[in-house]
Amino acid sequence: MWGEVAAGLRVSRPVLVARLLELDAAGVLTTAHVRAGAQVGGVNVRTVWRWLDAARTEGRVERRPRSRLELSDQMWEVLARAGGNVSVLHRHLKEAGGEVPSLASLYRVVRRDLRAGRVLPDRVVVRQEHKEQQTRQALAELALAGTCEDGAAQEAARRLAHPAPAAASVVVPSGEGGAGGAVAGVALPAGAQLVRTSSVGAVAEAVGQAMAAQGAVCVFGDPGRGKTAAVRMALHEVPPGWKVSWVPVPVRPSVAGMRRAVLDALALPGRFPHTSALADAAIAGALGQARVLVVDEAQRLPALCLEYLQSLWDHPGTRITLVLCGAGSERALSRLPQLASRVVAWQEVPRLTAAEMASVATGFHPLWRTVPAPDLTWIDQSCAHGTFRTWATLTAHLQNALLTTADAAVDRALLRRLLSRVAPPL
Repeated sequence: MWGEVAAGLRVSRPVLVARLLELDAAGVLTTAHVRAGAQVGGVNVRTVWRWLDAARTEGRVERRPRSRLELSDQMWEVLARAGGNVSVLHRHLKEAGGEVPSLASLYRVVRRDLRAGRVLPDRVVVRQEHKEQQTRQALAELALAGTCEDGAAQEAARRLAHPAPAAASVVVPSGEGGAGGAVAGVALPAGAQLVRTSSVGAVAEAVGQAMAAQGAVCVFGDPGRGKTAAVRMALHEVPPGWKVSWVPVPVRPSVAGMRRAVLDALALPGRFPHTSALADAAIAGALGQARVLVVDEAQRLPALCLEYLQSLWDHPGTRITLVLCGAGSERALSRLPQLASRVVAWQEVPRLTAAEMASVATGFHPLWRTVPAPDLTWIDQSCAHGTFRTWATLTAHLQNALLTTADAAVDRALLRRLLSRVAPPL
C-alpha cells in the first residue's frame, strides 16, 4: 500500500533535504526517514545521504552547477575563417595548448548557438574576402610610386604640387568634411577632396526632413552616381544627441543575418545574445536613443528583412530615422507597401549635368585643372557620362600614368589610352 502511494508522489530535492534537515536538527532523523525520502524523491538511499552531507558541509541543497561550454569571439572568428569547419577550430585549440573540449562537445555548442541566432558566413564568401584582403595588402606593399626612377618621381611630384591655374571650382565648404574634405567611409584618390554638388545638397535636405519626422528616406539612382558618399556627407555632422550607425547588408541576407548585422553596427558591449528574443531586446534598448540607421545596398534585402527593419522602426521604444540607400532600393521598397508608406522622402541622385561637370572635376582633384575644358567635356561625353565613380577611377589611372612616366603629357592620346581601361569593351 505504501509503495503505491509513494509511487504517485514526487518531491524536489530542496524540499526533501530541508525537511530531513529539520528532523536531523530535532534529533529524530532515522534511516526509515531517509528510505521514505528516497522513494518520494525517485532516487536511491545513498543519493539522499549524499544530499544531506552536501547540505551539512557546503550548505548546498541544489545540484552543483555545471560549467557551460562557451565559445569566445576569437574562436568564432577562427570558425568563420574556416567556413564553419568545426574540425579546424578543434585543431586550432589543440595547437594553442591548454584544456581542449572534445570534438563532439564543440559540434554541440556550435549547433546550440546557431539555433539561437548566431550566423556564420558562407565558406565561399569567406575565402573570397580573404583573397581580396591579400590583394589589398599586396597593392599597399607594392608602393608603385616608389619604384619610379628619381627623375620621373620628381617630375610627378612637381606636377602634383604645382598644378596649372584654373577657374574657381566648387569644393566642400569648411565643416563638411575633415582635412582635405575627407569623410569617414569614403575612399578618395590621393590629393582628392569631396565636392558638394546639387545632389549632395538635395540628399542632405531629404535626410534632414526624415530626421525631423523620425521617418524613413530612400536614396536611389544608378550605380556610381555617389549615393553613399552623399549620405555620408549629409550625416558627417549630425545634431547633438543623435548617433549614426551603418548596417552592412549580408551576403544572401536572412532575418538572422540582418539581426546580427544590426547588432554589430550598434557596437553593443558583451557577447552576442543566445536567443533572437534577447538580441531584439538589446537592439530595441540601444535604439531608444535618437539614431540614424543607414542600410546601404538595400536593394539586396528580401521582403522578410525589410519587414524586420520595419518592426524595429515600429517598436514603441525606438527612435529611428531609417535611411535605405542603393541602386534599385526604390523597387525593393515597392514590394513592401507597408514600409514604403512610411518613407517621408524619396531622393534620386541623378547624373552630373554637363554644365556642372567641369567645375566638379576641377574641384575634385587638382590634376583636372591642367586639362582644358573641351577635353573635360570630351571625357564626360565619351566615357564618364556624368558618373562620379568613373571620374574617380580615371583620376587614379591618370595619377599612376604621371608617376610612372617621366615625360607624360596630359593630352587626348594619354586620355584615350586611359579611357580604354575604365570603360569595358563593347
